[in-house]
Amino acid sequence: MANNGHGLGFEQKLWSAADKMRNNMDAAEYKQVVLGLIFLKYISDSFEALFNKLKNESSPH
Repeated sequence: MANNGHGLGFEQKLWSAADKMRNNMDAAEYKQVVLGLIFLKYISDSFEALFNKLKNESSPH
């Protein structure tokens, strides 16, 4: 994974950690972990978007 200048350079560390974790797990078990993390990321992004929308709507213009 290349750093495009926008990140903090931790992408390679995350990739290495995922490889290490996957090495010690059955594929089906790892799939459940990854799907859970993807779901948590989706919920987090959705919450942040809604929070910012409500914050902008309630702020005085």
